Amino acid sequence: MTDTLLLKEKIESSGLRIGFIADKLGIERTTLWKKVNNERSFKQNEIMQMCELLRIDSLEEKERIFFATDVDKKDNI
Repeated sequence: MTDTLLLKEKIESSGLRIGFIADKLGIERTTLWKKVNNERSFKQNEIMQMCELLRIDSLEEKERIFFATDVDKKDNI
């Protein structure tokens, strides 16, 4: 499960627009937001592309964001 708060912080701090990221992933903006908010799952290749775009280099950070096990549903709004 994706840690929505951490991912949103990372997107915001990157300075990239959500439309640009969605375009690079080859998906619609609404689809990307559904994935960010855990309404849909990221595919492996999308995670790899997101890490490259957002400059997520460490395995620990990648796991914290994209493979969180303890995410409060209230945080995913």
